[in-house]
Amino acid sequence: NKLEDSGLKLLSDGLKDPQCRLETLRLCDCGVTDEGCAALTSALRSNPSHLRELNLSENTLGDSAVKLLSDMKKDPQYGLQRFLF
Repeated sequence: NKLEDSGLKLLSDGLKDPQCRLETLRLCDCGVTDEGCAALTSALRSNPSHLRELNLSENTLGDSAVKLLSDMKKDPQYGLQRFLF
């Protein structure tokens, strides 16, 4: 599924909603780059408590995305139990 950055930005808007209770998000090989990753991490900062699994493997993530994700992975506020990128 080629969600790509534009689709991930739309999805990220939904993730910001306090009513969102999504626990698993698998975006393997979806054409996501640093731009989409930035939108996703921004959304997760807004509503971090429910997501337990995030998989962004097999995407084209550069250094800035890896830094954002690494920082998020280290932060206990997110409660991620499984995190692949």
